[in-house]
Parts: sequence; C-alpha cells; structure tokens
Amino acid sequence: MAATGLLKRAAQRVPSSPAFKLAFIRAQASEAQAQQVEPKARDTTSLKTFQIYRWNPENPSKPELKDYQINLKECGPMVLDALIKIKNEIDPTLTFRRSCREGICGSCAMNIDGCNGLACLTKIPSASTASTITPLPHMFVIKDLVVDMTNFYNQYKSIEPWLKRKNPPPVPGKEILQSKRDREKLDGMYECILCACCSTSCPSYWWNPESYLGPAALLHANR
Repeated sequence: MAATGLLKRAAQRVPSSPAFKLAFIRAQASEAQAQQVEPKARDTTSLKTFQIYRWNPENPSKPELKDYQINLKECGPMVLDALIKIKNEIDPTLTFRRSCREGICGSCAMNIDGCNGLACLTKIPSASTASTITPLPHMFVIKDLVVDMTNFYNQYKSIEPWLKRKNPPPVPGKEILQSKRDREKLDGMYECILCACCSTSCPSYWWNPESYLGPAALLHANR
C-alpha cells in the first residue's frame, strides 16, 4: 500500500513514461499478491487411521475392515474416545459396547492391535501406522465389535460364584462379620470384572468353549 501511494504521488509531479508505468503496474501486482490470504495447510501429523471390523447380520456379506481417519488433536487419549468420535461424527452405524469408561464394567473389551483389552483404558498408539480394532477373538459376533457373551456368563453361573460357609452361621438371619485377615485371603481373586479378555486370549478356550470353563470362571471357582 505504501509503495503504490508513493508512485501515485510521484505520477502527479513527474510526467509519466513507459518505465514509470511498468514500475507502477509491478507495485500494484506485488501489493495484491501480498494481500491474498493463503489457505492453511492441513496438519497431517495428528491424523490417525483406525481399521475397524465391520459386519452387519442384516446385510450378510463378508466381514471387512473399514478405515476411519480422525484428528487426534480433537479427540481424547483413549481408544474408546476415538470410537465414540467416529460414531458421533463419521459413521453412526458403528456398533460397540461401552458403559462406565473407568475400567470397572468390562463392557468395552475388544482386540486392539492384536491384544485383548478395554478400550477405555487403552491409549491410542502414537505410531503413525493404522490401528486395527476387532471383536474379542473366537466369539460369535452379533454386530461389528459386539460379541455374544451368553456362553461365557453361563459358565460363570455354573460354578455358583458366591461365598459359601463350611459351617452354618452361629445365629441364623444375623449378619456375619468378616475379619481383615479373612478379607485379605480374597486379594487377587475378586478384582475380575468379567470382561472376558483373558478367556478369549486362551487357546484352550478357543478350541473347547463348551467344556472348558476358561480362566475367568476358574478364578472365581478358586475363590
């Protein structure tokens, strides 16, 4: 703007010439170019691709891995955050289980990059390579990342997973207090949240799911 203004004032005082006109045109072109706003380049460093297992029983075609790309700067740090973002903003048909988001309910168990885990506790890998998310292995798939847990829960029910006394209570109908020492005996055996991650990682459970109870049920039976 300043260069063009000076040339205009000079043109009023000095007779115009071909060289002066050329300089004036170049100044105008340079000023117009400087005023152009260049579009911001897309930040590709924060983009992450997720390959997610998709299968719909209402459309009985072969299962497939579908690619979804999201910006990690606009997403929470956990895999469950990415799944929720994809469902809310890209593909509302994506189906998966979730509930507490605190690693307590076990609902969001799935296979993430080859390892079973809870999506709410698994951080999104920082690597630029795509992450693959599939259902728990060797389970009947209901839809997408949702598997049928009926057999797993029936096995848990079969072991009668509640505390039993060898002797009848001293006073029927009265609360039985538990000592700290007795409580400590349960450490390592009560933390299981029945997410089925361990059972569906076990080859013996894969081959004999109808007869082998699996690690989760056996843990509660040992308790």
